[in-house]
Amino acid sequence: MLELRNIDKAYASGRKVFAGLSYALEDGAYVAIMGESGVGKSTLLNLIAGLDAPDTGEIVVDGVAVSSLDDDAATRLRREKLGFVFQAFHVLPHLTLNQNVALPLLLNGAQPGFASERAEQMLTAVGLRGRGAHFPRQLSGGELQRVAIGRALIHHPKLILADEPTGNLDPDTARDILMLMRDEIRSNGASAILVTHSRAAAATADYVLLLTKDGLHPLPANSGDRPRAGDAGGS
Repeated sequence: MLELRNIDKAYASGRKVFAGLSYALEDGAYVAIMGESGVGKSTLLNLIAGLDAPDTGEIVVDGVAVSSLDDDAATRLRREKLGFVFQAFHVLPHLTLNQNVALPLLLNGAQPGFASERAEQMLTAVGLRGRGAHFPRQLSGGELQRVAIGRALIHHPKLILADEPTGNLDPDTARDILMLMRDEIRSNGASAILVTHSRAAAATADYVLLLTKDGLHPLPANSGDRPRAGDAGGS
C-alpha cells in the first residue's frame, strides 16, 4: 500500500530530518509511530500525503509515485484514497458539521442526499448524534477532533493517516474513537498509520514503530506496548 524509498528531508533551517528513510506498509496493516517531539512524525505524514515533498527519494501510495504528481493529481489522490486526521482539526468554520463530514464524498462525486445521510451516520458513530446542523464554533476541542475523524473515515479511504487523533479527548472518548478507527480499518481493508505520544493509543495498532534520527524501528517488546515487528528501515 505504501513504500518510502530512501527519503531525505531537511527543514528550511538546514536541519536534516530524514536521511535514507525506507519503509513498506502492507495492505491492511495498521501501524502506530511513536517518537520524541521534533523527530519528524508529523512531517512524515505530510510527505506521505503529498502535502510536502522530500528532497530526494520516492513515496509510492497504492502503486502511484506521489512525489511525481502535479498539484491537481496529488489533490485527487488525497481526495480518493487518503483519509487524514490533522492534529489541528482543519474543520471548515463556515460549514455545518454534516457538511464538514460529508465533504470528501461530495468532492468524489457522491449525490448530496447520500452524502448527508452517510455524514449523519458518521456523526452518530463518533458520538455527535443530532449535531449535524451545528457549526464548529459551537463545539469543544474534543468534539472538533471527533468531527475530523468522521470526515477522514466517511469515504472508506485505502490509507488513513492520523496525527495525534486522541490528543484532545478524554480517556473514555479516546478509547471509543480508537475502537471506531480500528473497526473501520478492519471492515474496509484499509491501511493506517497512527502518529501518537500515547502508549494506550499505540497499543490498538497491529504493531508499533519508533521514529528516531536513524529511521523507523520496531519498538522494543519490553516497552510495555508489546508490538510486532514491522518491515522498517532507514539510515
